[in-house]
Amino acid sequence: MFKYMIDEDVELRLLDNNHAEVMFKSIDLCRDYLREWLPWIDGTKTIEDTKGFIEMTKKQFASNEGFQAGIWYKGEFAGVIGYYGLNWYSKSVNIGYWLDKRYMGEGVMTKACRVFVDYAFKEYRLNRVEIRCAEGNYKSRAIPERLGFSKEGIIREAEWLYNYYVNHVVYGMLAAEWK
Repeated sequence: MFKYMIDEDVELRLLDNNHAEVMFKSIDLCRDYLREWLPWIDGTKTIEDTKGFIEMTKKQFASNEGFQAGIWYKGEFAGVIGYYGLNWYSKSVNIGYWLDKRYMGEGVMTKACRVFVDYAFKEYRLNRVEIRCAEGNYKSRAIPERLGFSKEGIIREAEWLYNYYVNHVVYGMLAAEWK
């Protein structure tokens, strides 16, 4: 199983079936908190739903369309980060992430995101990385801002969240800008 130690506290691991239980418990524990910004929470009702997601990520990895990684903080499952919409022709990718509320404010997601951006530019040799966040999700928006991404604009009513639309703020980073 792939593991990448970011530092003594934060580790990334490719998602595998044996992570389903701990991942589901994290989602279930933070369900109300995560539901505010993630449209898939209500569709994740059982460990089997989480296993289905993990199987999809394994197919994504096998077909060279990016990957998803579990984030561990001090040995505990803390969240997920992954690539979405990898476009080899345009050399671009989106990064998405979520974090268990118990690990907020520890710099965990910023560290994981930095590794994913670095990997996109150095290993995949992409030209552009994009992160989209709901306009009102200031904690999520702080991550690309902290990493020096450019705020490129707002996509109006970009995502349906249960009973209303949210705007997305688009952040972009080009390979030539990455330090």
